[in-house]
Amino acid sequence: MDNYKKLKFTDGTEYPVGTIYCIGQNYAKHALEMGSTVAENPTIFIKPPSAFIEDNEMIVLPDFSSNVHYEVELVVLIGKDCKEIDENLAWEYIAGYAVGIDVTLRDIQNQAKKEGKPWAVAKGFFSSAPISKFIKQNVFGSKIPFFDLKLYVNNELKQYGSTKEMERTVANLIKYLANVFSLRKGDLIFTGTPAGVGQIKTGDKIEAELTGFSKLYVGVK
Repeated sequence: MDNYKKLKFTDGTEYPVGTIYCIGQNYAKHALEMGSTVAENPTIFIKPPSAFIEDNEMIVLPDFSSNVHYEVELVVLIGKDCKEIDENLAWEYIAGYAVGIDVTLRDIQNQAKKEGKPWAVAKGFFSSAPISKFIKQNVFGSKIPFFDLKLYVNNELKQYGSTKEMERTVANLIKYLANVFSLRKGDLIFTGTPAGVGQIKTGDKIEAELTGFSKLYVGVK
C-alpha cells in the first residue's frame, strides 16, 4: 500500500488517495454546451484511486475511444471523516484545494447516455484524474474561497471560469456527499467544469491552473 501514489501539498505534506467523487453539470453554460440543463439534484459519478496521476505525468489515451475531452475543475480534498454536518461549518472538513482535469471519453459517455448505462468506463479509466499539488485550507481561515480556473492546450487558452459560477457551492456539495456516502479523510471532490471543453490528442501538452495558487502540467500519449 505504501507504494501507491499520494496526494501532495505545496508544503510537502502527503495524503492518501480516497474515493474521487465528481459533480456533473455544476456550471449552467457547460450543461448547455452538452445539450442538457442543471438537474434538481447533483449529478454524481465516481472515479477509482487508480485514475489519479500527478503533475508532470501522462494521460494515457485508451485504444477503445476516439474522442477524449479535457474538463478543468476545482478539486477539494477532505481532511477528516464526516457524515451529517452543518453546511456553514463545511470548511472545517476541507484539507485543501487543487486544480484537476476530469478526462472524459466523450464517445463512450455519449453511447452510455443513449443506452441508459453508467459512465464508469468513460470517466474512470486509468489516468483520467490528473491533479495538481494542493494549497491548504488554513491559508484561507474559516472561509471557502472562490477560485479562477484556466486550461491551456499547447499554450492556447481553451477554458476559463470562476467557481463563483458554480450552481452548487463547495459547502453544499460537501454536505450532500457526506449525507449520502459518508466522506473520509483523503476523499476528493471534482466540483464541475465551466464551458469550453474539447478534444485532446496524442502529443498534446496541457496546463491547468488554479490561478495564483497551483498549476498542473500533463502530457498526452
